[in-house]
Amino acid sequence: MRLPACLLAALLFALPAAAQVAAVKVGVLTDMSGPFADQVGQGSVTAAQLAAEDFMRENPAMRVEIVHADHQNKPDVGSAIARRWVDTEGVQAIVDLPNSGVGLAVIEIMKERHRTALASSTASSAVTGRFCAPTTVQWVNDTWAQGNAVARGVVQRGGESWYYLTVDYALGHALEGDAQAAVTAAGGRNLGAARHPLNTGDMSSLLLRAQSSGARVIALANTGTDAINAIKQANEFGLLRGGRVQIAALFLLLSDVHALGLNTAQGLLLASPFYWDLTDGTREWSRRWAARMGGRMPTMDHAGVYSATIAWLRAVARTGSIEGEAVVAEMRRAPIADPLFGEVTIRPDGRAVHAMHVFKVKAPGESRYAYDYYEHVATIPPDQAFRPLDQGGCPLVAR
Repeated sequence: MRLPACLLAALLFALPAAAQVAAVKVGVLTDMSGPFADQVGQGSVTAAQLAAEDFMRENPAMRVEIVHADHQNKPDVGSAIARRWVDTEGVQAIVDLPNSGVGLAVIEIMKERHRTALASSTASSAVTGRFCAPTTVQWVNDTWAQGNAVARGVVQRGGESWYYLTVDYALGHALEGDAQAAVTAAGGRNLGAARHPLNTGDMSSLLLRAQSSGARVIALANTGTDAINAIKQANEFGLLRGGRVQIAALFLLLSDVHALGLNTAQGLLLASPFYWDLTDGTREWSRRWAARMGGRMPTMDHAGVYSATIAWLRAVARTGSIEGEAVVAEMRRAPIADPLFGEVTIRPDGRAVHAMHVFKVKAPGESRYAYDYYEHVATIPPDQAFRPLDQGGCPLVAR
């Protein structure tokens, strides 16, 4: 028997509405005092707070709380914080996660607890490979994208033979391996590598080994203070004099260039999906962030915290769920128009795909105002910027 239209409408109206989430808590798990503190640290907390404020203006009925902690670049410390946050303090998503060892450990914890890991600063390509999870999004970049972009730029400019200075943990290993593959694909040669502990102050013996290899390119498979120290000492030793040897910085951020100064950093080629002075959208947001950060400008990791956090919050609002699988599935459902990274598409392996850019660091005389550090060299479109979906080994990807 068919129900009258008016009765059917009344019954439908009486059904409970989709559940609404009244409040969420996002944890920024970062390096507040170690070698990556300038790249992430308090700047990542500020970026997450901006995302929460912008979202609450859109959704005044939903409250967002931001908490933060220092993982001290120790996977056991980061894991303990993540478990406490999720199990006893009601954190539904963890964002930032610099240091790939920490990031990979936390990704596993969040998968087990069906909450979301927004690995915006975790650069290992393993995040979307064997560690991929239906509760993870890797937003900013990864070692495959960094190696691919930098190798293209350097090999095309005559840097055919490479030697690597590699930080001895997950990030460095992935940077080295992915860059070696990219160099080979571009027609270059890999001559060797030397590894060092995180936060190494004296790079002199490593640099001398690189010099004795005869390589035209010393590739830095590290970041933060390790990369800064290596570049400074290479200049002090005169290794770069005359242009016979070139530094390829596989993972250098704006904060690192600022710490080096343009006199030392000029001419370096680097890759990034974000630069504060790239578009009207990046400039507007960066100035808001800078107003709270003493006038400094954000790194790509700071931008990634903002974009990943607000995308997650909007997906929570649309789904009415805090379950990691449901929220990430909603984030994947359609392209995201992001003012900081351009159009972003999230793949089944959790990789957020967008354009990558190659930049050359300006000479002091070319810089016109504060933080005017980069000259745009090339844009790598999204379909070429990241490792192909079927090559990462992610078990979520249908073969």
